[in-house]
Amino acid sequence: MTASQARFDVAAGPDLRRWVLQGRDAGLAAGAAAFGLSGVPDMLRTAQVAGGTAARLGPHELVFFAEPDRADAICSALQAGLKDIPSSLVEISDRQVAIDISGPDVELVLSSLSPMDFNIRAFPVGMATRTLLAKADGMVWRTGPQSFRLEVWRSFVPYMTEYLQKVACDVRF
Repeated sequence: MTASQARFDVAAGPDLRRWVLQGRDAGLAAGAAAFGLSGVPDMLRTAQVAGGTAARLGPHELVFFAEPDRADAICSALQAGLKDIPSSLVEISDRQVAIDISGPDVELVLSSLSPMDFNIRAFPVGMATRTLLAKADGMVWRTGPQSFRLEVWRSFVPYMTEYLQKVACDVRF
């Protein structure tokens, strides 16, 4: 699933394990601490630890991404840290996958999928949010000045990849 053009690249993202944590402030704080963070990330921001990333996508929601070799330890830590705190922790690893996109035209391509402003001043590195990507529900995370990670449901990957490739061709006049 790799398509490369001069000013825009689409590639399969890393194989990660994923969990969604929903809870009040105490649940989010406990989940963040169990994940290894010093605090809960700000709204629509990500925070990194060795082998993983947490994204705060809502006032009562964190999404955790972990490298496979750290996943079992992280899952155990999350379960132990949340044991006595009202919350919901659900693994969504089989549901969604990552698509990495990058290049000088990445903001133009993304703006054809969503009405959001993807300019780096409005959507800085480390920002993440849910949005509708064309007709697919997904998450957008800016990983670098010219790179983003899209998280979409597994069944939408062929549609999203083809759509991104077509749009990338259209932005080259």
